[in-house]
Amino acid sequence: QVQLVESGGGSVQAGGSLTLSCTPVGYAIGGSCMGWFRQSPGNSREGVASIDGDAHTTYADSVRGRFTISKDNAKNTLYLQMNSLEPEDTAMYYCAADRAFWCKETFLSHARQGDHNYWGQGTQVTVSS
Repeated sequence: QVQLVESGGGSVQAGGSLTLSCTPVGYAIGGSCMGWFRQSPGNSREGVASIDGDAHTTYADSVRGRFTISKDNAKNTLYLQMNSLEPEDTAMYYCAADRAFWCKETFLSHARQGDHNYWGQGTQVTVSS
């Protein structure tokens, strides 16, 4: 059974940084489209960043220039480096994976549970002003 396990969340002041990790169990990230999503209370889940099998990346406008998605195939781990954090970044962050080498153009815009093959349980990020 495939599991995606996120870690690295926490509380930080505005302007600070955090790095999230997602380590799958029973799944190899090397040739896979993967991404990060987030959901804050009262809001729908939204796409944050994606990376495909060739390490091509895409970002939501709200995080471009501040967040960096990357992966280490040898460690089988997906990362999200978050800099210049803002209170608006407060949310539960989830990693997701599709059994495909390339990410669909709609990967980040499709954020419902059934839109992707695998989801993690989430890690909380709280940014205080």
